[in-house]
Amino acid sequence: MTRQLRRVVVTGMGAVCATGLDVPHFTAALLAGEVGIGPIVNIPTDRLSTRIAAEVRGLDPAAHFTAKRLPLLDRVAQLGMIAAREAMAQAGLAPGGCPLAAVVLGSGSGQHTLDDAYLRFYGQGAPRVHPFSVPRIMPNGPASHISMEFGIRGPVFAVSSACASANHAIGQAMQMIRWGMVDVAVSGGCDASIVPGFMKGWEALRVLSPDACRPFSLDRTGLVIGEGAGVLVLEALEHALSRGATPLMELAGFGMGADGVDVTAPDAEGAASTMKAALNDAGCSAAQIGYVNAHGTGTRLNDRTETAALRLVFGAGLDAVPVSSTKSMIGHCMTAGGALELIATAMALRDGWLPPTAGFTTADPDCDLDCVPNEARRADVEYAMSNAFAFGGLNAVLIARRWGEA
Repeated sequence: MTRQLRRVVVTGMGAVCATGLDVPHFTAALLAGEVGIGPIVNIPTDRLSTRIAAEVRGLDPAAHFTAKRLPLLDRVAQLGMIAAREAMAQAGLAPGGCPLAAVVLGSGSGQHTLDDAYLRFYGQGAPRVHPFSVPRIMPNGPASHISMEFGIRGPVFAVSSACASANHAIGQAMQMIRWGMVDVAVSGGCDASIVPGFMKGWEALRVLSPDACRPFSLDRTGLVIGEGAGVLVLEALEHALSRGATPLMELAGFGMGADGVDVTAPDAEGAASTMKAALNDAGCSAAQIGYVNAHGTGTRLNDRTETAALRLVFGAGLDAVPVSSTKSMIGHCMTAGGALELIATAMALRDGWLPPTAGFTTADPDCDLDCVPNEARRADVEYAMSNAFAFGGLNAVLIARRWGEA
């Protein structure tokens, strides 16, 4: 007996990042090519060599959470919950409004709490740390708090696969809806890793840029760490339409795989294989893709390898496909990156605007792409691809389709 898979649509989106504290401000900044990267102001930098990041600024946690609840929340959970509230409000789903629901969230540890605990215990010799350190640090904290906020009692868990986490989470949530496990899923990712200890770890890898993130440019100097959250409400099409919800886009395909080659160096064959798997799952060809939101970190190796992988998938047809990196504006938001980039992709599909690769200067022969340099571009796109490739050789690719009844 063959089971008919259900179509999955997005009915709500929420975003918090360096260029906006909600989706309207985030997408407006994308259209303007606004760069949220600048001097670090939220943490001490006296022992850091890298002094820039894409920080979330102007956010007052006390304006969003009660004095009783705030002590339980690391910054990563705060960002995730704020984005989830926006997404659920747009979807028109009240707490307890959907019994058959899930939360699947890409998330790292509560780095602010962890960094503070280590400083106090090891650095300052304090005899104790914050009493809620464990629930604040645990990677499933944001997902758990979202489930409690909205009375969600279905599957709730965190996905931790480095920079592919959000795409992995969204893909898993999509499959759960397809197969009828749940009707609705709150999914995406959140990250708040701009703390001294984490930044020093990235400095040791020698991949951080001292000045800007310039993906695909010949003079690119590395990646820039960002923070934020992107949360989407995924829903079975028939469930969404039955309650009068308006789909924002359709999730058509998902592919995931591993390079199986190296912990830090990406592999073109592995990335290409995952893109092909996503296309196959969506039932569309590479020729139907009208836009690619690239992983595009701005490191020399990643951008060159991703370009080679795209060539393996699109062939000569790649010359006609716009490929841009929103990390040039919001930084590399780690476990949140894929979700924010999918929201940017939704803008391309729904509104007909392709986000640019900001800060582009000189073309690199090894990155022979139409990277939508510096200015947003009008385009009529039906299918788009959003890539996420992580350390550990972990790849996750989503295919989105402009909403239509067909």
